[in-house]
Amino acid sequence: MNILVPLMDGFEEIELVSIVDILRRAGINVILARDSNSNNEFVSGAHNIVIHSECKISQVDINNIDGISLAGGYNGMLNLKKNEEIINIIKILNKQKKLISAICASPIVLHEAGVLKNRFTCYPGCQNQIHSNAEYTKEDLCIDDNIITANGPSNGILFGLEIIKKLLGVEKYNDIKNEMLIN
Repeated sequence: MNILVPLMDGFEEIELVSIVDILRRAGINVILARDSNSNNEFVSGAHNIVIHSECKISQVDINNIDGISLAGGYNGMLNLKKNEEIINIIKILNKQKKLISAICASPIVLHEAGVLKNRFTCYPGCQNQIHSNAEYTKEDLCIDDNIITANGPSNGILFGLEIIKKLLGVEKYNDIKNEMLIN
């Protein structure tokens, strides 16, 4: 199983690392891909933590990924939102009913791609930038068919776990949850 995690300048570090760590604990291959226009393998987060990317988005075989997960961070979200490759990948994955997940401000990117359906959550206040028929909920996590959204940094681990549950089932979800001592 392969999940694309785009790595854009300004990403929210705790969310990105939570996603990558949790999914890799479950044996999911996480592809950390940077903007195709960048030759710098190192990407700086919102709090100046630098993460190494593994490849460019253009090098990812979209036919070989099972989903996408977007970390938040307002500037990271803006960089994701203006990236045509990311928007196109989200649209393709949605047509294929594959996993699409976004946390914090990044549900705005899902809105930009036109994939929000019935319900979503996001960082409080960001819902004001989403003008959709989908209903905003104040829940920490929201599952709507193939789309998972979460509200912010404090829920990064739970967001990652919810992705595991969706992709690998309740047993694997419980195994990782117990391994991490999460009640």
